[in-house]
Amino acid sequence: MKVLVTGANGFTGSYLTKHLLNKGYEVRVLVRKSSNMSAIEGLPIEYTYANLADDTPIDDSVMAGIDIVYHIAALYRAENVPQQAFWDINVGGTKKLLEAAKRANVKRFVHCSTVGVQGEISNPPATEEAPYKPGDYYQESKRDGEILALNFFKEEGLPGTVVRPVGIYGPGDTRFLKLFKYIYNGKFRMFGSGEVLYHLTFVEDLVAGIALAGEKEEALGQIITIGGNGYVTLNELVEKISTVFDKKVSNLRFPVWPLWFAGLLCEILCKPLGISPPIYRRRVDFFLKDRAFDISKAKKLLGYEPQVTLEEGLKRTADWYKEQGLLT
Repeated sequence: MKVLVTGANGFTGSYLTKHLLNKGYEVRVLVRKSSNMSAIEGLPIEYTYANLADDTPIDDSVMAGIDIVYHIAALYRAENVPQQAFWDINVGGTKKLLEAAKRANVKRFVHCSTVGVQGEISNPPATEEAPYKPGDYYQESKRDGEILALNFFKEEGLPGTVVRPVGIYGPGDTRFLKLFKYIYNGKFRMFGSGEVLYHLTFVEDLVAGIALAGEKEEALGQIITIGGNGYVTLNELVEKISTVFDKKVSNLRFPVWPLWFAGLLCEILCKPLGISPPIYRRRVDFFLKDRAFDISKAKKLLGYEPQVTLEEGLKRTADWYKEQGLLT
């Protein structure tokens, strides 16, 4: 079996590429020529190149001989790009890939979305049937890309599945670096009660679930949330990270809304100048919004079962941050 992985040089894409190679697949990757390839350097893979943001169709050679497409590439929450860029890549790029896969008679297309399309969760844990409620441009563009993929599967007869990852973390990722770093340096401060729910997925578990979505017939036409086993409060997450570092965390609590309004002001002042705001509302949402999801559908349809406990995953991530000298 031969697979195509888009965005293979990124965090999730690189782990998925290695996972698929370990399972015995032949892997072709689709990346931009200007991208940093260090995450997949030296792997026995075939390279193809395209820019998902432009109007150029995907060359038919990209999909030739491909059995399964794993579409991971996306523009992720950049703060200093035009709003339209999210739709150009996350919707327009997805459309180009779907059309190319259809022309090539690809057997399966797995579209990677995000649980962010559901925004703040009103009645946690959320199932796949919870309503769309995106909270920013990135989430709105991913919602539109997801809907596009689902409609294409149905109307064009392309066998496909949508997967929604939950809170991806692990060695190689820096999205949670600030949290780890502030706890390690004793600078972390809790805003709000800390009782909001948070759900994480270790990247190795995630890519195992994504791979299964391309293999199981039961997954066809479905939306499937892939997450870790269970969720914790933000207070519990901070405590677990502090335990990994053997550090104490301040018990002080600060009101969250002044921070939220500071983020709004920074966005108003910085964005017109093309500057990434030092504080923005999306980051403050970390202290405000519940993020907890039901993964029983993935377990039932895919036979998915997370293997890495939260404690083990946090330690492995913290150890990598230390090795890279990122905590000081």
